[in-house]
Amino acid sequence: MLYWLLAPLKDSVSAFNVFRYITVRTALAGITALLIFFLFGPAFVRLLQKFQISQQIRTDGPQSHLAKKGTPSMGGLLLIAAAVVPTLLWGNLGNTYVWLAVWTMTSFGLVGLLDDLIKLRRKRSLGLRTFQKIGLQIVLSAVFAVIVTTIGFAKGPEQGFDLRTYFLFLKTLAPYLGWFYIPWIMLYLVGFSNAVNLADGLDGLAVGLTLISATALTALTYIAGHAVFSRYLYIARVPQAAELTVFGGALTGACLGFLWFNSHPAQLFMGDVGALALGATLAAMALLIKQEFLLFAVAGVFILEALSVLLQVSYFKLSGGKRVFKMAPLHHHFELLGWPEEKVVVRFWILGIIFALFSLATLKLR
Repeated sequence: MLYWLLAPLKDSVSAFNVFRYITVRTALAGITALLIFFLFGPAFVRLLQKFQISQQIRTDGPQSHLAKKGTPSMGGLLLIAAAVVPTLLWGNLGNTYVWLAVWTMTSFGLVGLLDDLIKLRRKRSLGLRTFQKIGLQIVLSAVFAVIVTTIGFAKGPEQGFDLRTYFLFLKTLAPYLGWFYIPWIMLYLVGFSNAVNLADGLDGLAVGLTLISATALTALTYIAGHAVFSRYLYIARVPQAAELTVFGGALTGACLGFLWFNSHPAQLFMGDVGALALGATLAAMALLIKQEFLLFAVAGVFILEALSVLLQVSYFKLSGGKRVFKMAPLHHHFELLGWPEEKVVVRFWILGIIFALFSLATLKLR
């Protein structure tokens, strides 16, 4: 919005020429997201406390978590607003990729909001039934998949979505999927959305890991949209992705702002409204810039968290009640080993940074 208002004034006021640059608008989007949290965060926390919108704690989890009962939840609402509003202000709203990212974040957030409202109403830690939550996610993922695939057929890889998929370390292998891209996109979005949700169990853990992944993806969107950088690094060039960098900057700023309130001891939890939205958003960004396999490395800790649950549940059923971990997801296992919550979170952040740096370092290895 502000981009459309200020950029055309460059002929009258030369200083306004800076708003043409994606890097400037990305920085402004991140700063705006931070300001939204600093200006409205305290009042938002008080509002949630007033209406007793608080986190329902699992009784079968670590006993230390029972002290968190009553902490305001649904902070994901402000997180989504802090990412979307700066994007609308500083982004080029004529870019389809920007709208796809915004739609993905808000729609998956609505599923999480419904889940949180049911938890609040019934005063329990379980909201939507599993098949209901997954079913809604599948529907939203199908809508996203059909839209981008249709754009790919209509406009081709240079003007729309590239229907080829690219693998790590392989420069020449890029199979064309066509309509088969739809089930892959659906599985990808649903999987990452729930992976982030599973990691949302300790103060600052999920949003800190998302901040790391979002920062790496923001750099990748800029590279993918840049003709010279993408050619040099042998990654698929996606001209429309350049504007998606602004959204990435807003998302990074929003995560940083939320971490201010979510760091231990947390004043605010994101709830499913935030976790489901963040996971789907990371997946959508990776899909749009053709780096879906690289995200498995960038967001490696989320993958480990999800795999720990899958392994625990599978082994429990196959072995007749035996467990691989003391508790899943993985962060609870380390808690029950005696690690303080803060140590688990910081060490998982460090691991997340290592994954992100490794993934960026592999870009040239193709």
